[in-house]
Amino acid sequence: MSEFIINNISVKSILSKSNLPVCEYSVNPYVGCTHGCRYCYASFMKRFTGHPEPWGSFLDVKYWPKIKNPKKYVGKELFIGSVTDPYLPQEEIYGRTRELLMQLQGSGVKISIATKSDLILRDLDLIKTFPEARISWSVNTLDEHFKSDMDRAASVEKRLAAMEIFHREGVRTTCFISPIFPGITDVEAIIQRAKGQCNLIWLENLNLRGSYKPVIMDYIKQSYPQLYPLYQEIYYQKNNSYWEALDKRLAAFAAEIGLDYVTNDDSMQRPFDAPPVIVNYFYHERIRKSAGKEDNSYAGTAGSRNDKTGA
Repeated sequence: MSEFIINNISVKSILSKSNLPVCEYSVNPYVGCTHGCRYCYASFMKRFTGHPEPWGSFLDVKYWPKIKNPKKYVGKELFIGSVTDPYLPQEEIYGRTRELLMQLQGSGVKISIATKSDLILRDLDLIKTFPEARISWSVNTLDEHFKSDMDRAASVEKRLAAMEIFHREGVRTTCFISPIFPGITDVEAIIQRAKGQCNLIWLENLNLRGSYKPVIMDYIKQSYPQLYPLYQEIYYQKNNSYWEALDKRLAAFAAEIGLDYVTNDDSMQRPFDAPPVIVNYFYHERIRKSAGKEDNSYAGTAGSRNDKTGA
């Protein structure tokens, strides 16, 4: 059983003005993440935390003043989980995401939640009280072995089962096929598996940079040596031909199965029971470059608890 450093911290506000095109505020009830994803894009957050421990080994639990006049956010878009998963296993203990939802209930805000967990089922009835709520689950494989190589989050089947329940209950759901590993992620198979239980399917390519680039490249070299030349071509030689070819292939596949396929735009309004729209986000660096501004609520003030707990 892995051990994590758990701290309580006080923050001035839980809502941060966002530069992401998908929302007006980003909300992260935790700093850090215990999923331990090898490809974690949010690992850049470590430099703002003061933690010497490796990313994935610590979690700061946020406590904030009660949101005053939450109705002033009526109609605003809040994205919960831009740089952490709001339904980490520790949420079952600390309940900060549930507390946030309870403080916002009845305010008229629109919420989007991103997760890799089925713990969100606990809050299904609460989430259903929010207008136009959207929940997305990241799924980049149907192979549980590969999933376990990549992260400690809930199994693929648990994620898909949670997605199906939310969709059946009338909540808009998104299957976020991300990140797509060249030669490994079977995008068509995931689309076929999820298309009957979601309203949107997002596609995002694997971007490699920073400290996790050599980690992933070494993993590919050791576990998928036949793909290593392809990864060298994409990530060292900066050749985009793989993504261009995949884009064309998926557009044709979408047409074959009767799904709309668009690029960098999920604004298409469809009836709830309509088939999902596939949105290709292969080329959206503007979103990635703005992500560093998404958690400026973090005050770095240690609270009363500084303990180590098993998870």
